[in-house]
Amino acid sequence: MQDYQKCQLLLKVFNDAYRSPLSVIFIDDIERLIEYTPIGHRFSNQVLQTLLILLRKVPPTPGRRLFVIATTSISHLLEDLQLIEAFNVTLHVSNLQSEDEYRAVLEQDDGLSPEEVSAIASSISRPIGIKQLLMVLEMARSDASQVTAPRFMQCLTTCGY
Repeated sequence: MQDYQKCQLLLKVFNDAYRSPLSVIFIDDIERLIEYTPIGHRFSNQVLQTLLILLRKVPPTPGRRLFVIATTSISHLLEDLQLIEAFNVTLHVSNLQSEDEYRAVLEQDDGLSPEEVSAIASSISRPIGIKQLLMVLEMARSDASQVTAPRFMQCLTTCGY
């Protein structure tokens, strides 16, 4: 998709959100949206500038509220590109570190039995991000009707863990 098309799509998403009294826009991996690459620190300035304008803009209709959530795995990027000022709150989410933390996330999945939750949680041997944990869980689920600890660990290994 060309930069101009991305900018038009962003504008459409924000304008559509302004039509509702209360809207949420979720931008996952904001670095991908602006096509950031760490080698040479390249990115789409046109998309970045459009995003900055839209993030700072007050909804045009009084009484309308817009909540924008964005994620990144490159936290310094928001600062380097001055995106951090466009958000009111920044929150750093650390990797999960312990079996209890893994279990707390896995227990939210209705498709896992308590036994499988415990088996998977005890199989993870080092810190992992919530997003990666959930992605691996979905990967394990896509190949089997029942997610087992061995299947989960196989998918985790496939993902480079």
